[in-house]
Amino acid sequence: MNKSNDKPSGEKKPKRLDRVREAIRTKHYSPRTEEAYVQWIKRFIFFHNKRHPAEMGELEINQFLSHLAVKENVAASTQNQALSAIIFLYKEVLKIEVGSIGNVVWAKKSKRLLVAFTREEAKAVLNNLSGGHVMSILFLWELGAPYKQTRAV
Repeated sequence: MNKSNDKPSGEKKPKRLDRVREAIRTKHYSPRTEEAYVQWIKRFIFFHNKRHPAEMGELEINQFLSHLAVKENVAASTQNQALSAIIFLYKEVLKIEVGSIGNVVWAKKSKRLLVAFTREEAKAVLNNLSGGHVMSILFLWELGAPYKQTRAV
């Protein structure tokens, strides 16, 4: 036994990203969230030339998030996901509280306009469909399904 951490000499301490995965699974986050968080944490670390996150803090988080908005032109929701992943790393894995991250350059939220077909436009679409597609589209429209779900039909 190794006296410093009471583990057999051959056992290694889990790698940082393995610890992130374990923490995410312990909290029952979805596999997609796990995948996204691990990728954001990797990007954060590589952005800062592979420095250990415990050596970094609010300034480095600010720099990374601002870089995403200014240089990579990411959407606001993407930037928020990156922030959530980094906060998760510090709070749940490293057990370090993150203070104010300062004046981050935030990505602008997109302004989505709701587009609705007129009756004539809807009839034109339906007239150009055939067979079971018409019934499927009508059913989904009746349910108010988002475009993403109707696209695959």
